[in-house]
Amino acid sequence: MDVSFLIWSITIGAILVLVAIDLFTVSSKPHDVMFKEAMAWSILYIGIAVSFGVWVWSYFGSVLGTEYFAAYLVEKSLSVDNLFVFVIILAQFAVPSIYHQRILLIGVILALVLRGIFIAVGATALAAFNFTFVIFGAILIWTGVGLFKHWNEDPDPNENFLVRRLRKSIAMVDEYHGVRLFIRLNGKRFATPMFLVMIAIASTDLLFALDSIPATFGVTSETYLVFAANAFALLGLRALYFLLKGLLEKLIYLSLGLSLILMFIGVKLILTYLHEVFAEIPKIPTVESLGVIAGILIVTIVASLAKSKSDPSAKAHAGRVTKPKKEVER
Repeated sequence: MDVSFLIWSITIGAILVLVAIDLFTVSSKPHDVMFKEAMAWSILYIGIAVSFGVWVWSYFGSVLGTEYFAAYLVEKSLSVDNLFVFVIILAQFAVPSIYHQRILLIGVILALVLRGIFIAVGATALAAFNFTFVIFGAILIWTGVGLFKHWNEDPDPNENFLVRRLRKSIAMVDEYHGVRLFIRLNGKRFATPMFLVMIAIASTDLLFALDSIPATFGVTSETYLVFAANAFALLGLRALYFLLKGLLEKLIYLSLGLSLILMFIGVKLILTYLHEVFAEIPKIPTVESLGVIAGILIVTIVASLAKSKSDPSAKAHAGRVTKPKKEVER
């Protein structure tokens, strides 16, 4: 896929314009986002992502068009899992609701920067060293297995290593002071709870980038498509949060479904490498990958809603626990 400098420039410029619009909208006046507003923004961002996919399909052909839509579907589903963790962070730090969208927007911008770095590193590694496919595949399988084991558990933001260290080493106040990270009282500088929230969000973005980027490279090796799919999935994250906030707890088996998707893509990456070495070993085509991913998501959503209806007390979990809390406390 030969993408000109002009196309790269237009794409990045368009993304920066969308980020600027979001910044202006959020900064103009902090407020609680209602369902209608969230729906309008979600439709806008999904429409932009789909329109871009249609353009890729018509300009670069059906193969690359299919790869883009598969990559976007993977990123969009993983971004919903990201929302679970954001919900937990915002709840456990008792962030006032009028500041939620500003925090989410900062989280999205951080994620865009981090993933841009990871995409550049991943693309360079893949171009220079084919065995990177196996490394990425192993990362996804390992992450998927861990997520499968802990799909019905939630992470505790207060057990975040950076958060714990900062609590011990920095003078802090207990009250929020708008969106300020630091304040001065009697000539002394104090961090606010918002500072810890930003640290928790940033470290969460870093962890998600570690499995998100290999997953996207698992369905397309085209750097341009990986970047675009990540960017368009992330840009709609803030609106998606407010749109799905009431529905998230009903997606009981989402983490379980995502664990299967990660393991599937991990196997696909390893088979891709083996196919290059041993031609008789088949690789999984993108169309079949798209079908498997979509199938897992559909089954997951239907099963989740059925479980939620039959057992109203059941609720979804983020499934990102790496160590049980009792072990941490020892």
